[in-house]
Amino acid sequence: MEPIIIVLIILVVLVFIALIKTIQVIPQASAAIVERFGRYTRTLNAGLNIVVPFIDTIRNRIDLREQVVPFPPQPVITQDNLVVNIDTVIYYQVTDARAATYEVASYIQAIEQLTVTTLRNIIGGMDLERTLTSREEINAALRGVLDEATGKWGIRVNRVELKAIEPPTSIQDSMEKQMRADRDKRAAILQAEGVRQSEILRAEGEKQSQILRAEGEAKAAALRAEGEAQAVRTVFEAIHAGDPDQKLLSYQYLQMLPKIAEGDANKLWIVPSEIGDALKGLSGAMGNIGGLGGGSGSGGGNGGASVPAQERREKPSID
Repeated sequence: MEPIIIVLIILVVLVFIALIKTIQVIPQASAAIVERFGRYTRTLNAGLNIVVPFIDTIRNRIDLREQVVPFPPQPVITQDNLVVNIDTVIYYQVTDARAATYEVASYIQAIEQLTVTTLRNIIGGMDLERTLTSREEINAALRGVLDEATGKWGIRVNRVELKAIEPPTSIQDSMEKQMRADRDKRAAILQAEGVRQSEILRAEGEKQSQILRAEGEAKAAALRAEGEAQAVRTVFEAIHAGDPDQKLLSYQYLQMLPKIAEGDANKLWIVPSEIGDALKGLSGAMGNIGGLGGGSGSGGGNGGASVPAQERREKPSID
């Protein structure tokens, strides 16, 4: 009985192993290559799959999701014989699991070497300045070459990115000095432009203020002259309206003489020729007043207010 039990146990174990090998569960976004006696039979897709145990074998399981592979820095010589180190990143996806398994031994290594050689060909036709400023152009050229070459491998290159471009240390120092000089130059130009603009604005402001000041002074002078003219016209009209005689005008003229002589700076006083006529008129008026007073006085003869006519005529000449 014991040998039979052992045989049954062995049979159960073999059946269990056969069942395990028969049922294959493939995860989502994955694929498996099945070989029968060393020859490709079919590709298992995601889900539950049945294979023949001990006859069909799983050769390779491939991830169909997009993969990201960074490559180490590669020294590349530019057209002007400068060595730069370039880091690249490749985004690829397996589209044909059978081709990726049988068309190339290691598609990752193949993509890396193809990237390095293509990058050297592209950078070799550019100088350093163009290399540093033409990343989009380099990415597009790399992607075109890699996509064409990897298509038969069942690989699709989605993106190629240059992660870093590092020129030599001496070139970096020179570039920093050049950029610093350019920044200083732009700063000096902007400062000079600002000073120039401020001077222009200040000059325009002064010009405008002088124009406004001159216009104000002109308007003030015009208003002042108009006011003086109006005052003279008013005085003239008042004088004519009052109909003054020569005696009143002579008296007013004599009253204005002290105002003409006012001021410490008046060292010389020129007496106008009209003063004689004014004094004559004033003395005549005073004589008439005195005559009226003598005729009405009680003493008669040589009264205190009576002055001979000859004496009255000689006083203006003495003054």
